[in-house]
Amino acid sequence: MTTTHTPSHDIRFDRKKFDIELLLRLFEGILLPRMIEEKMLILLRQGKLSKWFSGIGQEAIAVGSAMALRETDYILPLHRNLGVFTSRNVPLHRLFAQWEGRPAGYTKARDRSFHFGAPEHRIIGMISHLGAMLGVADGLALASVLDRTNDVTLVFSGDGGASEGDFHEAINVASVWDLPVIFLVENNGYGLSTPSSQQFRQKFFVDKAAGYGMEGVQIDGNNVLEVYDTVRSLAEKVRTTRRPILLEALTFRMRGHEEASGTKYVPQKLFDQWGKKDPVENYQKYLLDAGILTGKKVEATRTRFKELIDAAWEKSTGQENKEPDITVEMEDVYARLNVEIVPPDISRQSKKRFVNAVQDGLRQAMERDTRLVLMGQDIAEYGGVFKVTEGFVEKFGKERVRNTPLCESAILGAALGLSIAGRPSMVEMQFADFAACGFNQIVNNLAKTHYRWGQSVNVVVRMPTGAGVGAGPFHSQSTEAWFTHIPGLKVVYPSTPFDAKGLLTTSFLDPNPVLFFEHKFLYRSVDGLVPDKYYNVPFASASVVREGTDATIVTYGWGVHWALEAADRAEGSVEVIDLRTLLPWDRKTVIASVRKTNRLLVLTEDTQTGSFIGEIAATISEECFSDLDAPVMRLGSLDTPVPYNIHLEKHFLGRTRLGDKLHQLLTY
Repeated sequence: MTTTHTPSHDIRFDRKKFDIELLLRLFEGILLPRMIEEKMLILLRQGKLSKWFSGIGQEAIAVGSAMALRETDYILPLHRNLGVFTSRNVPLHRLFAQWEGRPAGYTKARDRSFHFGAPEHRIIGMISHLGAMLGVADGLALASVLDRTNDVTLVFSGDGGASEGDFHEAINVASVWDLPVIFLVENNGYGLSTPSSQQFRQKFFVDKAAGYGMEGVQIDGNNVLEVYDTVRSLAEKVRTTRRPILLEALTFRMRGHEEASGTKYVPQKLFDQWGKKDPVENYQKYLLDAGILTGKKVEATRTRFKELIDAAWEKSTGQENKEPDITVEMEDVYARLNVEIVPPDISRQSKKRFVNAVQDGLRQAMERDTRLVLMGQDIAEYGGVFKVTEGFVEKFGKERVRNTPLCESAILGAALGLSIAGRPSMVEMQFADFAACGFNQIVNNLAKTHYRWGQSVNVVVRMPTGAGVGAGPFHSQSTEAWFTHIPGLKVVYPSTPFDAKGLLTTSFLDPNPVLFFEHKFLYRSVDGLVPDKYYNVPFASASVVREGTDATIVTYGWGVHWALEAADRAEGSVEVIDLRTLLPWDRKTVIASVRKTNRLLVLTEDTQTGSFIGEIAATISEECFSDLDAPVMRLGSLDTPVPYNIHLEKHFLGRTRLGDKLHQLLTY
C-alpha cells in the first residue's frame, strides 16, 4: 500500500525564550533561499540554467539546522539544502557560477549543483551516489574526537539515500565508535518517484534508531522554530555525550526530484495538504500576527534580497568562460607533493622479510606523524590477518589503531573525512578483493575530490593481493587494473622488502589517495636488506633489477621474481624492469630499455584481458614501433577466476608459460 505522507497537524510555532533578533534572522534565513530558487526557476525556463533541484517547501530544515550549529561544526548537505549555504554566508556569485558551470565556481566548471566542498565554511557537499557522504561525516566526527574538540557533524540524507548500504554502514560505525554525528533524514515521502512505503517497512525513519542502539528524534521539518530548537538542543547533547543521533524531519517536496522529472506521480491532494504547511508563508504569517514583523519590513527585506540576488547573478554571468587549458586540467587531477624525500641510509641495514618491511615502514610512519590513524578489520589486538599491525595497539593506542566493523564503504568514507579535517589515515583491506565493497568511495569520492574542488586526500589503502597461496577466487584476485583506469588515484605495487618499506612511507607523505598492493605470497617467502632508519622511495621510478641487451621484461609484484627466474634460464641476455608504481608509471625507463634491447615482453599475474600490461604494450607500440625487432608480447594468467586447488592455480598463473613465451620473443 502506498503511503500518503499526510501532514499530521498544522504548524504550531513555539517561540519559547527566543529573542526578536533571532526570530527575524530565522525569517530572513528561510526567505533568502526561497527567493534564490524563484530566480533560478525563471532562469531555468529561459535556458540560462541547465538543471535545478528544488528545495521549495523544505527550507526550514536546512536553515533551522544550519543556524542552530556553531560555525566550527561540519555540515554535509544534499541537493535541496540551499539554506545551509546561504546560512553559512557562502558568496552568492560563486554559488551561481557553480550552478552555471563557470570557472569561477567552486569546481572550476568541472561539476555542478552542490557537488563541492567549502571547508572554509565547514560545508562538504555531496556526490551523485546517494549515501556516500554519510561515512565521510563519520570521519569528520572522528577527527573531532581525536582532536579533543567538542564540534559535532550534521549530515543530511533523504528517503532514497537511506536505502543505500552506506546509510546502514555509517550509522552503525558512528554508534559503535561513539561519534558526535547527527544523521538528519529529510522524509519527504519519496525517493525520486518511489514512495517511502516501497523503500522500507517501518512507518518512519526514526523507527530504525533503536536497531543501532541510538536515540531517534522526529520533528516537523516545516516548522523552522522547531527545527532550530531541536537541532540546537541535540547538538549540545551530542557535544557532551559524544553519541550519534538519528533525526527525522517530516516534510514534503513541492516540486520534482529535479525540474525535468515533473510530479505526475504525486497525488494532487498531497500538494494541497502540504501547500498549507509552506514553511516560509506560515512563519511569515506567525511573525506578522505576533507583531514581530510588519508588512513594510517584509517588502523591504524582499527588495534588499532581490537586489542582492540580481547583483550576484550579474557578477557571475559577467565572468568570461576561459578556453580550456589541458595542462591545468591534467595538473589538477592530483595534489602536488611538497615534502622532502628522505634517501635511504644503507650504513645500517637489517635482513627483513617482506611483511616485516611493511610493518617497519608503517610503524615509522606512525612515529613521525602522530595524526596518522590506522583503520581496518581485526587490525588492533589481533594484529590483522597477516599480523602486519601486531603490537601496534600497545605502542600507539586504540584511538589510532582502530578495529572496524565489516563495512568497507563507510570506513573508506571516514578516511576521506579524516583527511578533510587534517588527519592522514590508512585503511587496511583484509584482502584486496574486498575493496569491491568500497568501490564507490575509492573511485568516485577519494579519486575525484582534488580535481573537483582542490581538497587533498591523505589516504592510503593497503591491499593484500595475489594468488599462490590456494585461497580461491575471492581472496586471490589481482585487482590493480580496476584502479589504474581511475584518474586521481595512485597505485603502488612493490616486489621487494626494500621497496615495500620505502614506497609505503612515501605513500603517507603523498596528498593523494594511494592504493598500496602487497603480495600475500611475498610476505613470508622473500627477504632482503632493508635500511633500519626511515627513508622514502619516490613514485613513478621503475627499477632495472637486471641488465640485458636482447630483450626486456616489464613487470611488477610477484612477476618480478618470475622474470628473474626466466631470465636466468633464457638463451639470451634479458633485462628485467620492476615498475614499482603503476599509476603513475615510469614510461621513460621502459622506453629507454626497449630502444636498447628492441624486444619487449610485458608480464602480469593478473588475467591477461584488460590487465594493466596492455597499457604498456600500447604505449611501446606507439612510441617505439621503429625500434622493435619483434611484436610486443603480453603474458598474463588465464582469463578465468583464480581457482582454489593448488594444481589448478599453478596452471592458471602465467608463470608456467613464461619460459616458452620468452623463447618465442627471443627467437622471433
